[in-house]
Amino acid sequence: MTTLKELAALLNISVSTVSKALNDSHEISENTRIRVKELATKLNYKPNRIAQQLKTNKTKTIGVILPTVTNPFFAEVLHGIEMAATNNDYDIIVCLSNETLHKEKRSLELLSNGSVDGFIMAVARESQVKNETSHIKDTINNKLPVLMFDRVVNDIDCNKVIVDDFKSVYEATEHLIINQHRKNILLVSNIEELSVGKLRIEGYTKALEDHNLKPEILKLDNAVDLDVEKRIYNYLKENVAIDAILSVDHVTGIVAINMAKKLGRNIPEDLSVVGFGYEHTQLLSSPKISIIHQKAHKIGEMSTKLLIDTINDEDLKWQTIVVPSELKLNESVK
Repeated sequence: MTTLKELAALLNISVSTVSKALNDSHEISENTRIRVKELATKLNYKPNRIAQQLKTNKTKTIGVILPTVTNPFFAEVLHGIEMAATNNDYDIIVCLSNETLHKEKRSLELLSNGSVDGFIMAVARESQVKNETSHIKDTINNKLPVLMFDRVVNDIDCNKVIVDDFKSVYEATEHLIINQHRKNILLVSNIEELSVGKLRIEGYTKALEDHNLKPEILKLDNAVDLDVEKRIYNYLKENVAIDAILSVDHVTGIVAINMAKKLGRNIPEDLSVVGFGYEHTQLLSSPKISIIHQKAHKIGEMSTKLLIDTINDEDLKWQTIVVPSELKLNESVK
């Protein structure tokens, strides 16, 4: 493997000059930078990552802790994180909490031994339900920056990247009331015990109250797939006046479309349906479902950039960035 010393000898310049040229230092002339980079490319020079880490006391690696990757939202966020990390010459190490407190704690402990410079994470379901977050506070107190996205803990001071869940659902509900003239809107939730689920229910409830309408909420309590189908089917069968459904997770909106069709309801003539989703969610149902698009890829990119800024400037004040969501209307709304 070619070294800095060998490049310097071949070019008849100092090692320091080679290093600065490879790092685009303004102290080095354009001609020298070009000569150095051309030879480095020709000889397939690769920087010694370990030596760089020892010099800067930085690993150039980010720990990413996700509840799951079977949820398309988290998969898309991860893609955004990976792309932004690569563009900034960082690597990532990904751990899955599998929605458990134990695994989340273990992942933080495992990577807090000098393996990473900071963390990007969405809090596990069990951690939120039990309100147990001391392990996250301990990580921050040990001078490892943590950035939370989507599922956040309000009483922990750290960087956060979120969607305004209250506002996005409030506006979607108002659209159904004002533009679609729907009066009996059912909210379906499989995430009601999570912070984002609670905010979405609050947004829905407030919109109905502002228009003197009665909330109707079907809480599925993280039910398994077949139970979700059965409970939505039975609810729609017993409550024929329902003329719109708002799903606040990534699955039950599509299930609701399937169950409504099974009952002979025409969509969107008899029933409007809006769910949460991502760019390709519309391809998963017929008619194509209207969605509140969370911009997951952008959340991943912004989370990574903000964490890297914090890693490079320890005095940078923590902040909360709100990524605007977008109501994208498709065939499930008139």
